[in-house]
Amino acid sequence: MSDSTPTLVLTGGQVLTVDAGFTVAEGVAVRGRDIVAVGSDAEMRALAGPGTRVVELDGRTVLPGINDSHLHGAAYGLAKPPFALDVGNPAVGTIADIAAVVERAVRESRPGEWIVGLGWDAGYLAECLADPQRFPHRRDLDAVAPENPVCLTDFSQHMVWVNSAALRVCGVDANSTPPPGGVIDVDPDGEPTGILREAAGKLVQAALPSPTVGRRRQAIEAVVRELHTRGITSYTEPGLGPGGAETLFGGLSTDNWTAYAELAEDGQLDARVSVLLLPAPMGGSADDVRKGLAELRRPESADPRLLRAIGVKIFGDGVPPNRTAWMNEPYADGGHGALCVHGTTPALQVAELREMIRLAHEAGFQLGVHVTGDRAIDTVVDAFLAANAASPRPDARHYVIHGDFIGADSLAKLAAHGYGVNMNPAIKWTISDLMDEVIGTERSAYQWPVRSTVEAGVAVCASSDAPITAPDWRQGVAAMMLRESKASGRQSGPEQCVELAEALRAYTINPARQDFAEEWKGSVEVGKVADLCVLDRPLLDLDPHAITDAEVVMTVFDGRVVYES
Repeated sequence: MSDSTPTLVLTGGQVLTVDAGFTVAEGVAVRGRDIVAVGSDAEMRALAGPGTRVVELDGRTVLPGINDSHLHGAAYGLAKPPFALDVGNPAVGTIADIAAVVERAVRESRPGEWIVGLGWDAGYLAECLADPQRFPHRRDLDAVAPENPVCLTDFSQHMVWVNSAALRVCGVDANSTPPPGGVIDVDPDGEPTGILREAAGKLVQAALPSPTVGRRRQAIEAVVRELHTRGITSYTEPGLGPGGAETLFGGLSTDNWTAYAELAEDGQLDARVSVLLLPAPMGGSADDVRKGLAELRRPESADPRLLRAIGVKIFGDGVPPNRTAWMNEPYADGGHGALCVHGTTPALQVAELREMIRLAHEAGFQLGVHVTGDRAIDTVVDAFLAANAASPRPDARHYVIHGDFIGADSLAKLAAHGYGVNMNPAIKWTISDLMDEVIGTERSAYQWPVRSTVEAGVAVCASSDAPITAPDWRQGVAAMMLRESKASGRQSGPEQCVELAEALRAYTINPARQDFAEEWKGSVEVGKVADLCVLDRPLLDLDPHAITDAEVVMTVFDGRVVYES
């Protein structure tokens, strides 16, 4: 094989390049790690030599490798068996089902050993659906785990459900004061129910046993293998660092960086991972950020195209289903939510959040801020602009994470500065009926306004937020095109639907831009890395309802076929 002969040719299909003009080609040629030609079937076949592997597409679709731009890879791996119990829908449908899963785990555990699990959602538990006053309670777990402490994190990772043994181990009782930005649910008699919301969860999560770096490596490798079966070749790992010391499943999240760095150095990281560092925990302060940034000293990796610490994550508020997003108008049952940062009044919290953002901006980091309520989003966007006015950076690419209820004014400001929004269409699919009850139908219909964001000139990135939802970009694309409910099929905000091209951009070239990498990945163009996803059918003109049925049949990463069905 000569130096110019392709090593791999995929041809006779529908190559959606996702370039600036959304060009459609018939084939793509790869040599080594790079794309060397894109064009017609005849052109690709003419390039092939005796040593070229030629893949006959027979009309199948080729896409750029998918980029899930907000995916907690290490946590997702550690949240699955054998590392943790699956207590999410559809594995369980009732509180009694969850109790049975916990009971089996207790039988296989040592006395006093922690039982951990992830994924429960009251919106899919039969007892809660039958009685709106019913909610998971420590007594449900006490009956099957009287001695073993149990910590079950909900699907949003903003709430934990624990038993009495866990409360005892962690010293949480009727006299406990929640940390700033946290809520301890109590019974009418003042006793904790076992539900800890937002920053209060870390009262228990801090006590969980920390997985070793070796276990974290195993979890990450398993996740990357799964992502390959889904055509995903890049993702953003949002939140490793000192502020992650009390996050899901305990232990220093700096151990997660070590696990990633070791995999990259050993040539065993078969994904491109952009990392947001977490200098301060949820409920933190500007002093926490100042201290955390001093400790971070942006870590280096063996190959920046595989692993790169790209920015900093800060928590602004909570999440709408838990009524902890900070909203201008009240929730259906009262209250506005709040910022989840240090401060005894909203004004002090706003000042604290602005200072946290200023510090990270001046330190030279890209900022991704978790923020969901409209009032909180406006606060964060104005803080971006204030930080940049004080210390101008022409291409910081800060972005709003989630941005559920982002309004027109904030969208215009983001567009003017080249800032972005990272949205979660599969969560929209999952919770739209629930949100009607939480905030009313009008606001619920607007939640995640993808079309308004695109029309404002803001680059939308879409992500799974796994383990919040499965890392299934097909479901995300369908949700962006349809905005239908998983539970009922009812449309929620059809005026915010977008076409296939915009939905695919949100999983490919737009996240590449978020990664400061659009010059070398994110589309099928000559000179870019050969990261490709092959589907079993043509995608253009396919009924959006059928997109989730399309199977990934091949994934190419760095020029190598890493998955083939």
